[in-house]
Amino acid sequence: MSPTSETAVTELDRPYPLPRRAVDGFARDGFVHLPAVLSAETVATYEPAVTSEVIRLNRQHRPLAERDTYGKAFLQVGNLWEHSAQVRELVVSRRLASIAAGLLGVESVRLYHDQALYKEPSGGITPWHADQYYWPLSTDRVGTLWLPLQETPMEMGPLAFARGSHTFSLGRDLPISDESEASIAQALAEQDFEDVVEPFALGDASFHRGWTFHHAGPSRGSVPRRVMTVIYMDANIRVADPVNDHQVADRGWMPGAEVGAVPDTPRNPVLFDRRSQ
Repeated sequence: MSPTSETAVTELDRPYPLPRRAVDGFARDGFVHLPAVLSAETVATYEPAVTSEVIRLNRQHRPLAERDTYGKAFLQVGNLWEHSAQVRELVVSRRLASIAAGLLGVESVRLYHDQALYKEPSGGITPWHADQYYWPLSTDRVGTLWLPLQETPMEMGPLAFARGSHTFSLGRDLPISDESEASIAQALAEQDFEDVVEPFALGDASFHRGWTFHHAGPSRGSVPRRVMTVIYMDANIRVADPVNDHQVADRGWMPGAEVGAVPDTPRNPVLFDRRSQ
């Protein structure tokens, strides 16, 4: 293990010092942009491993022009942590999980799953949507860490959020699509929700609630916008009856967990528990 990777592993084992203003802002806005979640050295240690797995596991090979809006948004590869020991170090780290527990206001969090989202050069928009549409889970104590693996200026399509939209129910029945882009954008504008978009410095990350509406612009950069996401849930959350076909499919992230049960499966380990700190 190189000196750089030793430094990175040490950083990942230390909880992130979450400011009170970040916790309050998250409760109010439904999202938060956190500076310096990881050092540049740590990002440089893990980015090649994530990118290597995306290249190896990606099954989307059609040209951009032949894809629908969702397909043009990004290359999407899930549960990389099961395929790479180095990616696992990042995904299951105390540092990232401590952020989720602190913001969600729970004692402990378990892993729902991870996803790499790579927006290709000239990739299209990510339509307005809310992630929890896809999740058969009993409460809203679940959210997504969005971690860019490079500096992400505006031209690369950083993630953008409708401030306070986690309290807004219109549009929660729509999957990510052209329809969600048009309908949710109109509804949010009519209710004067602020569309918050800003660049991400190297090492920054955001965290958003499952019902926070968000989107991203197209990529006008010359290199891929490389992003790793990790979805965390309250360790005591329970599996809910699916209400759409996507939630039926997402039961696969919790293999063997029955409706009404805590998804305590090998795929959903507890990653952080305040009581053991």
